[in-house]
Amino acid sequence: MSRSLVRVSCYPLKTIKQDPIGLRVKIGKLLKLNHKSVWSFTMGLAGTKRWTCQKCVYAPGPAMFGTESSLSMFLNTLTPKFYVALTGTSSLISGLILIFEWWYFRKYGTSFIEQVSVSHLRPLLGGVDNSSPSNSNTSNGDADSNRQSVSECKVWRNPLNLFRGAEYNRYTWVTGREPLTYYDMNLSAQDHQTFFTCDSDHLRPADAIMQKAWRERNPQARISAAHEALELEDCATAYILLAEEEATTIVEAEKLFKQALKAGEGCYRRSQQLQHHGSQYEAQHRRDTNVLVYIKRRLAMCSRKLGRTREAVKMMRDLMKEFPLLSMFNIHENLLESLLELQNYADVQAVLAKYDDISLPKSATICYTAALLKARAVSDKFSPEAASRRGLSTAEMNAVEAIHRAVEFNPHVPKYLLEMKSLILPPEHILKRGDSEAIAYAFFHLQHWKRVEGALNLLHCTWEGTFRMIPYPLEKGHLFYPYPICTETADRELLPTVFHEVSVYPKKELPFFILFTAGLCSFTAMLALLTHQFPELMGVFAKAFLSTLFAPLNFIMEKVESILPSSLWHQLTRI
Repeated sequence: MSRSLVRVSCYPLKTIKQDPIGLRVKIGKLLKLNHKSVWSFTMGLAGTKRWTCQKCVYAPGPAMFGTESSLSMFLNTLTPKFYVALTGTSSLISGLILIFEWWYFRKYGTSFIEQVSVSHLRPLLGGVDNSSPSNSNTSNGDADSNRQSVSECKVWRNPLNLFRGAEYNRYTWVTGREPLTYYDMNLSAQDHQTFFTCDSDHLRPADAIMQKAWRERNPQARISAAHEALELEDCATAYILLAEEEATTIVEAEKLFKQALKAGEGCYRRSQQLQHHGSQYEAQHRRDTNVLVYIKRRLAMCSRKLGRTREAVKMMRDLMKEFPLLSMFNIHENLLESLLELQNYADVQAVLAKYDDISLPKSATICYTAALLKARAVSDKFSPEAASRRGLSTAEMNAVEAIHRAVEFNPHVPKYLLEMKSLILPPEHILKRGDSEAIAYAFFHLQHWKRVEGALNLLHCTWEGTFRMIPYPLEKGHLFYPYPICTETADRELLPTVFHEVSVYPKKELPFFILFTAGLCSFTAMLALLTHQFPELMGVFAKAFLSTLFAPLNFIMEKVESILPSSLWHQLTRI
């Protein structure tokens, strides 16, 4: 350590005479004097006598920034109540932050602190602004992917939707639960108004009544309006409404649909002859076409539900041949399910070859049916132990790749097929790649997977391997477009969350700040409890912790003071 002559010229003699020893002690503590000093009087310019300490060891360390002795004195003056109040207040504040963060995360799916940091603090600290021109090319490059994600979040009519009166209402009567959400039923009402009404309905009294009936929210009011329309004339849409909502069995619904078919065919033939006479007749013909296709499709579904599967297959094939352009009803998915029931796998493959095209929108039915057909060729002899020893054959590799492709398209399906999650009645509308589509597919196709020996075992052994192939985070997909981020919100609107837990992919990990505030709240609460119970012991621990915390700083300051010249260090400390 350096030795220097230090003159203390800030205390006049008068003051020192009053308390010479006490003042020397104060000065010694202030300057960190490390050995017995030699004090003497020195004459100032004005003849003022002052104390001088010669040949003193001056060791400026943390004392200049809050000395260790001052810190010890400060800690000694604190009572245990202070520690209890400090830790209790910290625990309360961190607990409030934790509650707010958890609520914000559950509602918006992100951390509030992270969002504020990225949006406001990052630009201030020199981060790249997402809206800067440098990112314009990237934004334009991602525009196509964003548009694709938006289109994939479109809600579609479930091609295998159940009958509201004969199936959904019977479930409600038995369980007391509502299987359909208000949002789902509202979408169905919009579909009915789109398919079954047109601007010329006011020309026919029965159609005018049905136009109002489709807008009614009360089921009984709709049924009463349908009966009122039938009193005027045979109205196809009135029979449709009664078959869907009033019939309590599939047999009753089939009878009403047959009556609707008779009335619908007559309207279709008349409008077909007049469709070129003007836009009004063209809209009427388009409406009558939709009504006829809907009736024939529902009749085919009635035949399928009543066990007449071959008849249902014939009706569906005829319908697809007669109206090949009406793909919005997705009749080929009804046909695939019926063919699987007949175990006619060659025809299933032929349908897949036609509709599993890159230009057409995919569905879980297409992807998982293709996987089932390829799994069927190897599943009966597949053994994971044997495959790990000898490797996968070409056929097994094709089956595994098909399963990975299907799981990437809709990762929610395997849990329902493997019965890891309980099934509920499918909704009337589905979101492709979402939980609603997975429920609709598994509800009708689980039996087909069980019928193929070893298919579920192969699915169980391979489906989780898909997630090792998909980039994380999901900024881009592997075989399909990135998984859309809007599926959870739409599925919560479509599915009855009261008794069904919506499947979410990818699983949302808790943000760092929620975990941090939870740990901080727990730690400070434990400190407050321990300080309240053992005040003296916790005080010793606090002093030891602070001393240990400042020990490296003391060591560094001593090393710096020993290396730097005394004059330079003295000037720095004065500054």
